[in-house]
Amino acid sequence: MRLNDFEEDMLNGKHGWPRQFGMEQIVKVGDFFDAQDCVEVAQVHLMADTESLGEDGVEFLEKLAQLPLEERAVKVPTVTDPRGIDFEHYKELGQSDAQADLERRAIVAFRALGVMMTDTCINYQTIMPPVLGEHLAFGDTGSSIYANSVQGARTNFQGGPSALASALTGRAPRYGFHLDECRKGRKIFKVDHAPGDFTEWGALGGVIGRQMESYWDVPVIEFVSEHRHPTSDELKHFGAALASYGSTALFHMLGVTPEAFDGSAPLVDDLEQMDVIGAGDIETFIEAYWPQDDVVDVVVFAAPQLSLIEISQVADLLDGQKINEKVALIATVSPEVKSAADRMGVTAKIEKSGGLLLQGVCFYQMCAREIGEAKGWKRLLTNSAKLVNIIGGYGYDPVLASLECCVRSAVQGRLVR
Repeated sequence: MRLNDFEEDMLNGKHGWPRQFGMEQIVKVGDFFDAQDCVEVAQVHLMADTESLGEDGVEFLEKLAQLPLEERAVKVPTVTDPRGIDFEHYKELGQSDAQADLERRAIVAFRALGVMMTDTCINYQTIMPPVLGEHLAFGDTGSSIYANSVQGARTNFQGGPSALASALTGRAPRYGFHLDECRKGRKIFKVDHAPGDFTEWGALGGVIGRQMESYWDVPVIEFVSEHRHPTSDELKHFGAALASYGSTALFHMLGVTPEAFDGSAPLVDDLEQMDVIGAGDIETFIEAYWPQDDVVDVVVFAAPQLSLIEISQVADLLDGQKINEKVALIATVSPEVKSAADRMGVTAKIEKSGGLLLQGVCFYQMCAREIGEAKGWKRLLTNSAKLVNIIGGYGYDPVLASLECCVRSAVQGRLVR
């Protein structure tokens, strides 16, 4: 890789060990992907949950935090993905004091590095939204695909060490979706159905994601039937599911996303035409998660965290009703959305109904297996296509349904259509 003088100095340790570590990481990744040089990144989104970090990861952060400020401070604005602990409610969920203590240590270390503890996977909606053409280093798949596709910024999926390296250096290796040639559409999907709610948008993302063959596949979506312009939350659910099922970091939606807003999109010469997707494909996707019985243990609204619009819809549906004692209901939001929900009475509605509104966390990043074992939860109901794709690996039996169906089921204490 070609490095400029400043990058060479960081690599050689002239700006301290943390920046040397960062450049070593960047060069290793860049060499693997044949990057020719680096790009300067405007901001970093960093995975922060202690289930991913573990004891070793937290100790590494603490080692960095002990160094002089001029050596350890991040070079660019750096924000965090959801944590694993809501300190107000972790004991209710069966999480241990040891887990909470590890989380506190990680927070202290991150703050010493100058990392802003935003604790959200919807940073693109609430914290400094990226802009067209801006180079980023984003670690969460849902935030990466939204920034790439809906906002036209440029990032690859960056794991924890890689994103931390970018935070410490302000650099990322120039490969993949930082490059024009990698952003060209490779498969085109014609969609003959207008998704009706968040669940259907997520299911559409899942249907397309299952047909992706590599990280480098870029789908182009063309609606051939009448449809209204999708909202930010609908695109959020679509992108999160597409990234989860397809390991996909970028899509183009004709007439919607900035690189395809005029009805065209950058395309490879041998564009692959895929089968038309209709209402039946989306229905089949959702139905595949429905069981034969009507048992439900916990209803979860998470993955991604809910916007203020979404959590208000949950609260309005619950208003004046009580969640059945056999069922738990959990929703996760960012600290910013939680503050607004508190101020607007949204939190009060949810808690009065018996629900739990958690801030700064996302369910599957909270040692979900241990929570399920502690609470005796097995059947999990959600409107998130991303979550049903993930949570089975934590020992749950997931069911996918509309937001309204999820709330009705929580109130009645059984799965209802």
